[in-house]
Amino acid sequence: MNYENILVELENSIQVITINRPSKLNALNKATIEELSHVLVAADKEASVRAVIITGAGEKAFVAGADISEFSDFSVEEGKNLSKKGHDQLFSRIDQMKTPVIAAVNGFALGGGLELAMAAHVRIFSENARVGLPETSLGVIPGYGGTQRLAQIAGKGRAMQMVLSAEMIDAATALNYGITNKVVPLEELMEAAKKLAKKIIKNSPMAIAKAIQCINANYTSGVDGLAFEVNAFGDCFGTHDFKEGTSAFLEKRKADF
Repeated sequence: MNYENILVELENSIQVITINRPSKLNALNKATIEELSHVLVAADKEASVRAVIITGAGEKAFVAGADISEFSDFSVEEGKNLSKKGHDQLFSRIDQMKTPVIAAVNGFALGGGLELAMAAHVRIFSENARVGLPETSLGVIPGYGGTQRLAQIAGKGRAMQMVLSAEMIDAATALNYGITNKVVPLEELMEAAKKLAKKIIKNSPMAIAKAIQCINANYTSGVDGLAFEVNAFGDCFGTHDFKEGTSAFLEKRKADF
C-alpha cells in the first residue's frame, strides 16, 4: 500500500512510522488514521518487526490534534461513531498490540496527538514538547481515550486539571506527571527512542507480548490482573523462548530469540 500521510522505514527489526503532514502540524485526519491502522496491523503480524517507533515530521509537532474541519458539523450519532471507529481502528489497537510501541514526541502533541502518544506503551519527549487536551475549549471532550488513559497514567487529579482547564504543559511538567518516561534534547530524540527499542528487542518477543497483556489486564474491567498474570506466567513455560532463554542463561551465552 502506498501511503500519502505517513513514512515507513524498517531497519534492524525496528519500524519507524513518521506522520508526514508538516503543513498541518501533522494533524490526524481520517486518511492518516486509516494509514496508521493499516501499517500497524501489518507490523503486529510481521515477525521481522520487533518494535515500532511513532513520531512526527519536522521539529514543531508530533501531532497537533485532530483535523476539526472533518467533524465540525457532525450529529450526535456521527460523533459517537467517530470516537468508536477511532478506538477500534487505531488507539485501542496500539494499546493492545503485542509488538511494543514507542512514541517519540517532538513538539506539540495536543488532543488526538496526546491521545496517540498515551496509547503507545512507552513515551519519550523532546525538550520542546508541549502537550495537552484542549477539547473542552471547543465544547467537546477527548474522544480517543484521553479521559481514561490520562487518569491511568498521571492520576485522577492531574487528569481532571488538564482536561477541565484545557491547559497545555511543557515536557518537564509532563515528566513530573509521569506522562513521559524521559525527556531529551530534540536532536537526540530519535537516537533515544532507537536506543530503547534496541534494548527491548534483545528480549523474548513472546515474553514481551505476554507482559504487555498482563499490564493492560490490570486496567481492563472485569479482569483479575493477578490471576491473568499467573496464567500467562505458566504459559511461558511451554514456549521455545523460555527454553532458549533459560538454556542461554545456564550456558552463559546470549539468548537467540
